[in-house]
Amino acid sequence: MSPLAEVEAKSKQIKEKVSVDYHLAEQQFIELLTTENLDEKLDAQPSQKNEFEQTLSVAISAAYQNGTGDDAAHRFLQRILYRINRLNLFWYDDLRHYINERSPYLHKVRDQIETAWQQWELRQIDVAALQQLDVKQALIERAAYDLDPPLSEDSRYIREEMSEASYRHLLAIGSFEGLVESSHLPRILGGAANAVQCTLMRVFQEEYGNGRLSRKHSTFFAQMLNEFGMNTKPEGYFDLVPWELLACSNNSYLISERKRYFLRYNGGLTYFELSVPAAFRNYVAAAQRLGLSNAAMSYWEVHIREDERHGRWMLDDVALPLAEMYPNDSWELVLGYDQEKLMGDRASKAVVQSIRAVEAALSNS
Repeated sequence: MSPLAEVEAKSKQIKEKVSVDYHLAEQQFIELLTTENLDEKLDAQPSQKNEFEQTLSVAISAAYQNGTGDDAAHRFLQRILYRINRLNLFWYDDLRHYINERSPYLHKVRDQIETAWQQWELRQIDVAALQQLDVKQALIERAAYDLDPPLSEDSRYIREEMSEASYRHLLAIGSFEGLVESSHLPRILGGAANAVQCTLMRVFQEEYGNGRLSRKHSTFFAQMLNEFGMNTKPEGYFDLVPWELLACSNNSYLISERKRYFLRYNGGLTYFELSVPAAFRNYVAAAQRLGLSNAAMSYWEVHIREDERHGRWMLDDVALPLAEMYPNDSWELVLGYDQEKLMGDRASKAVVQSIRAVEAALSNS
């Protein structure tokens, strides 16, 4: 049952009668996020949430249940989910922004979206087949391929055709993750001491510049933005971010927050660290072709150097040892790996599609 059961009872009538305005519903939700004593006020005046919940129900059906794959519904749901999830991090802003971080109502909304969304995501993967794998062999074979995959059509486009304007567009979208990079990783570092935990700490320390802001990876991303006079504030280009990339972030929030998904998270991180160098070489090739400065590609170059090492650590010292520690559940490492790859590929295609749209607009102007 949905945690917002009263919405489900009316969903059919809503879909028929309501003209969906996702932008308006998102603005309504933003107002709820910053409402003092939110849960008490909603208990006293439930009508304040009715219109938002109606739109939420319609969006869940459109995105995950009726087979239409409505992009507008996907975007709305991932933006709402992200606005809730981001409260788990501290943004060095007004403290009043966090007044509802433990709101039961926000948790209900989050759970309603996550339940439908995760069921939809898992339908994209043959989970039963993963449960039959030789997990260690599967991870080793996947890693060998993803270290140096063949160039795709999109990769060739980035390397050979992308303009400087589109490169700036790539940076704008990439800043969503690049300026707060690795924020999910420390959420899994606590607990009993062991070799796996220590390896994860090594990865975390390097991602954070070993405690020096000047060497933190996000500093290099800000440097790239500065080269073009772009906004270096986190989430500064939030409205450009495709829902597919928001889904990657929201998935990281989910599987790092829930310790039951510890294996999934580490499988996903293994894929991410292994695959990043190959993807970022495409960006460096584009920057070099365009004659850009070293500062304008510094973040990519740092990652190529360090993530080649991190990928080996994650496979040899995290994923494979965890497969031995949890033999009955080790298939979840492959699930996390494959899901991160599936969602990452989907996000990459969406980013390139957005870049191509910029190119087309420039050609027609």
